[in-house]
Amino acid sequence: MASAALRIEGLPESPLDASAYFHAKVLPEICAAYEGQKDIDLIIVFDPAGHEHRAWRLAVVQELAREVAPARVNAMASDDEGAIAAARAYLEAAKGVTGQLLALDGNGAGSVL
Repeated sequence: MASAALRIEGLPESPLDASAYFHAKVLPEICAAYEGQKDIDLIIVFDPAGHEHRAWRLAVVQELAREVAPARVNAMASDDEGAIAAARAYLEAAKGVTGQLLALDGNGAGSVL
């Protein structure tokens, strides 16, 4: 199955404002792009943010994963291109992983939040 990465940048600092913006502006575009398509896995790449953003990001990823199954949806939070590339390669090979939010450090390693 093919995969696509979508980088989300420039969200507000406040978790509530960031979530509201994402749900109002970004999510409708993702849903429209995926309507009728179940053959492209999605990897969402968020800019790093404080732990306060974890809950809404994870909820979005988990619900999107349910909505577009059997396609997979995962997300990561990082601005390190090497770490993003390594995590993307892992996710593309790990066919059973979906609905996860990975926080990546600068070493290309991640941890599931």
